[in-house]
Amino acid sequence: MTKKAVFYHAGCPVCVEAEQNVAQALDPARYNLEIVHLGQQKGRVKEAETAGVKSVPALVLDGHPFHINFGAGLDALK
Repeated sequence: MTKKAVFYHAGCPVCVEAEQNVAQALDPARYNLEIVHLGQQKGRVKEAETAGVKSVPALVLDGHPFHINFGAGLDALK
């Protein structure tokens, strides 16, 4: 059974590099990875906040947010 993983980012160079690294590192047999570009999908900012994301890029695994690098606070994406 695969678990859900969501990677939230804003499209900056740091975010894109982190996205590529996360996509390569996560085992697809264990995690179903969804990439959410909050710069293009502003309607999902609230979802990211609810998941505990404070800044992007961030990865949410099993309902727990992991902040990779402080690229942009979610307030900047609203």
